[in-house]
Amino acid sequence: MNDTVKYVLDETRIPKFWYNLQADLPKPLPPVLHPGTGKPIGPDDLAPLFPMALIMQEVTTEREVEIPGPVRDVYRQWRPTPLYRARRLEKALQTPARIYYKYEGVSPAGSHKPNTAVAQAFYNKEAGVKRLITETGAGQWGSSLAFAGALFGLDVQVYMVRVSYDQKPYRRALMETYGARCIASPSNETQSGRAILAQRADHPGSLGIAISEAVEVAAQNDDAKYALGSVLNHVLLHQTVIGQESIAQMEMADDYPDVIVGCTGGGSNFAGIAFPFLGAALRGGQKIRIVAVEPAACPSLTRGTYAYDFGDTAHLTPLTKMHTLGSTFTPPGFHAGGLRYHGMAPLVSHLKELGLIEAIAYHQIGVFDAGVQFARAEGILPAPEANHAVKGAIDQALLCREEGVSRAILFNLCGHGHFDMQAYIDYFGGKLSDRGYDEKELAMALAGLPSVTEPA
Repeated sequence: MNDTVKYVLDETRIPKFWYNLQADLPKPLPPVLHPGTGKPIGPDDLAPLFPMALIMQEVTTEREVEIPGPVRDVYRQWRPTPLYRARRLEKALQTPARIYYKYEGVSPAGSHKPNTAVAQAFYNKEAGVKRLITETGAGQWGSSLAFAGALFGLDVQVYMVRVSYDQKPYRRALMETYGARCIASPSNETQSGRAILAQRADHPGSLGIAISEAVEVAAQNDDAKYALGSVLNHVLLHQTVIGQESIAQMEMADDYPDVIVGCTGGGSNFAGIAFPFLGAALRGGQKIRIVAVEPAACPSLTRGTYAYDFGDTAHLTPLTKMHTLGSTFTPPGFHAGGLRYHGMAPLVSHLKELGLIEAIAYHQIGVFDAGVQFARAEGILPAPEANHAVKGAIDQALLCREEGVSRAILFNLCGHGHFDMQAYIDYFGGKLSDRGYDEKELAMALAGLPSVTEPA
């Protein structure tokens, strides 16, 4: 047997439906609230930002949502994605654990993000939208929406967090190759951006600020809509093709995960791998441990408050109940830019509150150590974000070694690091540091959480 075993499904096994975890929750999600009235919002409140098809996916509790034919046709370009048994890594760790990883880096944009970008572009095109406005951290989402926009003939405008805009020029170039316009955020193009720059001219930016700029532009232009790469229910829904394929591939391997690990920033790739397995467990199937791994410099799940908060810095979005560090919180400029968000997806936060998932935070040097170890064993260079999942899986495998127990560990390798080589150059050059967040800034941001009474 080869050291690495690849489990690949035929393209006819691409899921025909997205899986909606809300159908199987033991307790429903808290409602999304209007920031002015404090009352639950309705579909019309979201209409300036999203087409109605996506709004209905945001609120549905149906277990299955059919994937449109044109979206599945695009998925066929890279789906089903492979699932690997990491035998060389197991050997290097001297662990009895069985380590599997689902590899989403084979998509044209190099990550899991096109799973929702293609869907969002399709529904916006169907609704007659001409332009999509969005934000991006590390550039994975911006690249993916630019790719999807090119396929469906939509203009795409991306506000990219300034520190990542400077750190990751190749991601910027990829967006431009697909035809998108990429702007460093905060910018002088929006009222939200100008307000931030007036306070600090060299502001490094944050996803919350970039979201404010994108939402502002989308809301002010009738031909434009807003697109988001994580956090919202419909985005997490679209990613569940990952976990559904993984269930079928684990059957091919005659195995089933005891532990699932995923990196978490806003929650989309984590949801993609974990939600179908969790749903099966909630319906009476095999119980599993699910571990969300986040950066210690932006630890919303492990350090944030579970409360209603804005999804953006300028307070243009509705209020959602989530684990949050405060909408004005700006994390330090660590390299895993896609995990640099002040809040966590409401669905993921809800699961944490229900005790259905665990969370752990790691500093960046340790996760780069893990990513390099993985690359030297398996040959795939992970994105800095994905290194968090690699580190989590390795730690679980080492725990198996200490306990003398064999467990199946599955993690989502959500993207490759080919456009993140400066991060690895800095790592090998000893230029990375384990930067913590500013405790005073966090306290101030949390003190500014909106005062909300949750509806009965």
